[in-house]
Amino acid sequence: MTTATATATTDERALAELQRDHGPALLNFLLGLTYGDRQRAEDLLQETLVRAWLHPEAFEGPFESMRPWLFTVARRLAIDARRSRLARPPEVSDGVLAATADPEDRTESTVAALDVRQAVRTLSREHRAVLAQIYFRGLSVNEAARALGIPPGTVKSRSYYALRALSRELPGYRRSSSSSSASSDGASATSR
Repeated sequence: MTTATATATTDERALAELQRDHGPALLNFLLGLTYGDRQRAEDLLQETLVRAWLHPEAFEGPFESMRPWLFTVARRLAIDARRSRLARPPEVSDGVLAATADPEDRTESTVAALDVRQAVRTLSREHRAVLAQIYFRGLSVNEAARALGIPPGTVKSRSYYALRALSRELPGYRRSSSSSSASSDGASATSR
């Protein structure tokens, strides 16, 4: 029983000496293999030392230094860890989950609907009628013109000015690509 304790102590001393003599060089080597990821390099260093602890026969090898054996084990562990990461789906951090809207939460769409309803109420009766036909009933310009009893050109004009008025009422909902084209179209429409 005393021999087993003495052997365990010797192994622990040998492992501590191994870490002291080769740990810094091994950590620098692993930092290169992990592209500077210190946490990953330290994890791999620890796993390399665990392998050395699990294989006491490596201490009795025919070589003068344990360094080549340690570097080989560390390199293989780094390769295995990289392959393992590439084989599984990417990890999602808590920040991404916190920033992602809950698909069950209808708050944003409800608020947007209320904002749109309020903005539509500010339009004239004629503009609301055109938008109702085109956007809510899904009619074409010609179908909306027949339903409202007005020319197709008037439907186009009223829908244009109605949407322009809505974009002023709903500035937070404006898309950057359509706002730049709307402003250039608006300049040409007002100059007519």
